[in-house]
Amino acid sequence: QLQLVESGGGLVQPGGSLRLSCAAAGFSLDYYAIGWFRQAPGKEREGVSCISNSIGRSDYADSVKGRFTISRDNAKNTVYLQMNNLKPEDTAVYYCAAHLGPGTLSHWEYKYWGQGTQVTVSS
Repeated sequence: QLQLVESGGGLVQPGGSLRLSCAAAGFSLDYYAIGWFRQAPGKEREGVSCISNSIGRSDYADSVKGRFTISRDNAKNTVYLQMNNLKPEDTAVYYCAAHLGPGTLSHWEYKYWGQGTQVTVSS
């Protein structure tokens, strides 16, 4: 059974940092592009960042460029999202997802999803 599990969310003050992890179970991430998405209450799900399979090409939403960094460790079968200088508007449930194909910020392309982890940025 293919499974993605997110971790690392929590409550952080504005300007703080968090690192989210997306661990795969039951399959190897080597051949999959991985995306991070978020959804705030009352808003649509939006793409935050993605990373391609073995070559590791990455892309970011304009709202997080320069603050978030995506990376992958295929040996650990895990993808990370380092989030720095967090803002209240980053508050959302963050999901990771996987698909066999190029990295994209369009959530419609992804077949496998994790359950999400809550990130709350508040003073």
